[in-house]
Amino acid sequence: MKLIYVAIDGMGDLPIAELGNKTPLEVANTPNLDFLSKNGKTGLMYTVSKGVAPESDVAVISLLGYDPFKYSTGRGVIEAVGAGLDMADGDLALRCNFATLGKGKEIIDRRVKRTLTTEEAAELSEAVNEKITLESCPATFEFRSTLGHRAVLVFKSKGNCLSGKISNSDPAYTLVNGMGVATPDAEMVLKKSEPLDDTEEARNAANLVNEFIEKTHEVWENHPVNKKRAAEGRLKANCVLTRDAGSKLPKFFNINERYNLKFAALADMHAESGIAHLTGMQATLLPPPSGDLEKDCAFRVKKLLDTLPSYDCFYIHLKGPDEPAHDGNCYRKTEIIAAIDKHFFGPLLQEISLKDHMFCVTCDHATPCALKVHSDTPVPVLISGGKITDEKIGKFSERNCENGSLGVLDHGFELMPKLMELLKK
Repeated sequence: MKLIYVAIDGMGDLPIAELGNKTPLEVANTPNLDFLSKNGKTGLMYTVSKGVAPESDVAVISLLGYDPFKYSTGRGVIEAVGAGLDMADGDLALRCNFATLGKGKEIIDRRVKRTLTTEEAAELSEAVNEKITLESCPATFEFRSTLGHRAVLVFKSKGNCLSGKISNSDPAYTLVNGMGVATPDAEMVLKKSEPLDDTEEARNAANLVNEFIEKTHEVWENHPVNKKRAAEGRLKANCVLTRDAGSKLPKFFNINERYNLKFAALADMHAESGIAHLTGMQATLLPPPSGDLEKDCAFRVKKLLDTLPSYDCFYIHLKGPDEPAHDGNCYRKTEIIAAIDKHFFGPLLQEISLKDHMFCVTCDHATPCALKVHSDTPVPVLISGGKITDEKIGKFSERNCENGSLGVLDHGFELMPKLMELLKK
C-alpha cells in the first residue's frame, strides 16, 4: 500500500455571490475528486490552527506532521534551502518579492502585477549582486530570483551572527510567534525593518535589510530592464520587499525514520522543495508552470508514475488555484480546479488502483477570492483507497466535507499520523 498525498495550493474558499453562493470547488466540474470522496472519508481541517491565516511554508510544515509553532524557523530559511543557497545557523535568510514602488513609500503592486519574467528577474538580480556593497556592518549577501516575482536573500556576517528577529518590510504579512501570517486590509506602504529584540544581532540584521532595500531601489530604478518595461507601459520592478526572516535551520525529525517508510516529494515551488529536503524526503523541484495546464499536469502525472516504484509515500504540491484567488478571480480559480481534476487526477486514476494506493487530497490553506489573501478558514480533506470505508458523501466541497466522518481537525499536523495509521492497517 502506497500513499499519494496531494495539496492543491489555496483551493479552499468561502461562498461567493457570483457563483450562486457556492465556492469555486463546489462549482468546478470535479468527477475524479468526487469519485474519491464518495469512496473515502472526508472532513475539514485548520491547516495550522484556528485564528492563523498561514503562509504556504508554515502550512506545509504542518501538513507533513510537524507542529509549526515548534519547528518553524521562518520562510526565508526554507526558501534559501529550496533555492540551493548555502545557509547555516547565524546567517540571515529572507523571502523576497520584486515589487513596484511609487512616490514616497507607496507600493503600487507587491508582485509587479505578476508580469515580471523569470529572465528579467535574473538580470535584475545579477545587477544587484554585482553592484551593491554593504556598509552598515561587515557582511556579504547573495540575492537570487527564483520564479517570476519571487526571490530569496541570504546575508552572511563577517563578525557576529545575525538574528532573524526582525520585522517585515512587506506590509502584507506580519510575524506572529515567528511565523508569517497574512495581514488583511494592509496599508500598501513600504515598511522599515525593525529589530524585534534588544540585541546587536537583531539591530545589525535590520540595518542590513534596510540598507539592501534602499540600494536595490537605486540600482533598479533606471536599470535597462525597467526602462524597457516603462517604455512598453508595464510596471517597473524597482523595489524588493522582504519578509519571514530566519537565522536558524529547523530541527525537523527525519520523516523516513519516524514512520519507517520512504518518502518523496514533487513540488512546484522552492519553499515546498526546501521543506521536503530538510525533513529527509527525496525532494524534486518541478519545472515552472508553463501556462498550459494540461501539459503541466501530464508532466506531473508521468513524474509521479516514474517515481512510484521507488518510494512508499508521495507528497505532491500543486500551485494552481492560489494565484487567481489572490487576484480575486473566482471564475479562473474554478477553471483551474476543474483542469487539475481532469488532467491530473483523471489520468492518475486510470493508472493507479485504489486497492493498492491510498489518496489524501487537501490544500495548504484557503485563499478566499473575496479577501484576496490567505485566511484561517478550515479546508476540505479527503482520504480514499485501501480498506477505507465508503462514505457516499458525493461532491467534494467545503460544505459537504463539513459533515464527513473525519470531523474537523484542529491542527494540520494531526493529519499525517492519521494517514500513517490508516496506511499500515
